[in-house]
Order: sequence, then C-alpha cells, then structure tokens
Amino acid sequence: MSHTPANAEFIPLNIAVLTVSDTRSLENDTSGQALVDRLESAGHKLGAREIVIDDVYQMRAVASKWIADPEIHVIISTGGTGFAGRDSTPEAMQPLFDKTIEGFGEYFRQVSASQIGTSTIQSRALGGLANGTVMFCLPGSTGACRTGWDDVIAEQLDHRHRPCNFVTMILKHRQDNV
Repeated sequence: MSHTPANAEFIPLNIAVLTVSDTRSLENDTSGQALVDRLESAGHKLGAREIVIDDVYQMRAVASKWIADPEIHVIISTGGTGFAGRDSTPEAMQPLFDKTIEGFGEYFRQVSASQIGTSTIQSRALGGLANGTVMFCLPGSTGACRTGWDDVIAEQLDHRHRPCNFVTMILKHRQDNV
C-alpha cells in the first residue's frame, strides 16, 4: 500500500549483503544473489557483500565493520535464523541493535504463512537499527529472501513510501553525525 508522490525522486541506498553459511560460496549463493539482484533492480547500490560461516563472532565482526562505515546504510543478512544447532544469526546480531524492529519479524512471518504455512513459526527473522544502519536478518532460503525483499523490505527502503519508511531516518542520522 504505497502512497508515492508522482514527482518524488528515488534515493538510492548503499546496501551490504551478508550470507551466513558453512557451505556457500559466491558461485552458489543463490539467496545472497537474489538479494543483490533485487536491490540493484530497485535502484540501490551494493555497498559490500561477504559470506561467513555460522559463527557468532565472525558475523558480529563483519556487521560491526559495516555498522561503523558511514557509507553503508542497510545490512541484509541471509541464513542462520532457524533452529538448527549452528543457527545463531539472532544471537549474533541482536546485541548490536540500538533498537529492535519488532514489526519486521512479525510481518515477515505473516507474509510467509501464505507460502509455507505453519513452518513460518520456525523463522527467527528479525530487524534492528544500529548506529543509524538498518539491519534485516532473513532466513537462508532463496524463496525467503525474495519474500523478504519483495513483500517487506523494498517499500521500507523507498523514501516515497508513506506513511513512513526507514530512508528518512537513515538520512537524518547521517546528516546529524557529519
């Protein structure tokens, strides 16, 4: 339900993509690539991309580097949000948040229910804000990344979306800290 002013210009953001996987490489990372394709098709810029194993401290190291980088506006991670033994993205990322975006995980699961039914309760997708950087943590399946971008994230990263979006907050934070 976007209320886009007809004359508003799109504002591209620099988005970093982090794939959390013990088995993926750039050649076979279909989830990370789906996010890259979508963000670029929307007019945003790929600010950085990395793949790390499902290790809390390696995830935090990469995310912390990007959070501290004023050129990175958004971080989207894929993988490690389930209940398998090594799934630890929420444990890695949540302590980095200044604020949690509770509605992101709730809405992602609501949208996912129409596609995967009750299996959506096993998703620990989450979002947060850290140093003015918006962070979204998605499941590792390519379908979940498409759903997350298409049905939730894309509108929230478009400043023309009303009544609110994250772009205004990102730009204000950057301006206040220059």
